[in-house]
Amino acid sequence: MSALTILITGFGPFPGAPFNPTGDLVERLAKLRRPALAEVTIIPHVFQTSYAAVDRDLPRLLAKHKPDALLMFGLAPRAKVLRIETRAHNTSGSLPDVSGRSLPGRRIHADGPPDLALPHGRQLLAAARRMKARVTLSRDAGRYLCNYLCWRASEAVAENGPRLAAFVHVPPVTRKVLRPGKKHHASLDDLTHVAVCFLLATTTATRRLRRHL
Repeated sequence: MSALTILITGFGPFPGAPFNPTGDLVERLAKLRRPALAEVTIIPHVFQTSYAAVDRDLPRLLAKHKPDALLMFGLAPRAKVLRIETRAHNTSGSLPDVSGRSLPGRRIHADGPPDLALPHGRQLLAAARRMKARVTLSRDAGRYLCNYLCWRASEAVAENGPRLAAFVHVPPVTRKVLRPGKKHHASLDDLTHVAVCFLLATTTATRRLRRHL
């Protein structure tokens, strides 16, 4: 079993979302111990929810750790199910980041195509559905930091960086498991359970890509 390095990222809080579960999720995944991950080095990172943080931290992380894969998580406050993103759009919106900066209507790459693909979503989808998780593929990563990170990660893959980049939008979750039968969002434990499957699927897909090179 060949050794792999996987960079797993989440985001901190942002305007309208004082609790972003993806930060806690990343830390949980970094502590995971499974036989299938015995030869996998997990590098966790939680981005401050700002454009400057993505532009500063992502290149540094890629240069330092040279990950084979990049598995990214972000919060979609209005989502009802997990969304596996399949495209990054070359545009940004008007919602300010935590520093107050926004890029309304601006192209991320002035000379770039309208979008870039994140082509490995179906492997993650299959893994989640085997667990009967509520999950779907999405062609719209929004116009905020999640889409921005998707674009920068897709660029990195195209430039001989990680072999694979995948992004999952998660719905809001509760910090605690409520009593059975009570209506509530899924818990952080529920989210972690599915995210483990995403990590294992990413590991499998990355090893497959390695063998084909």
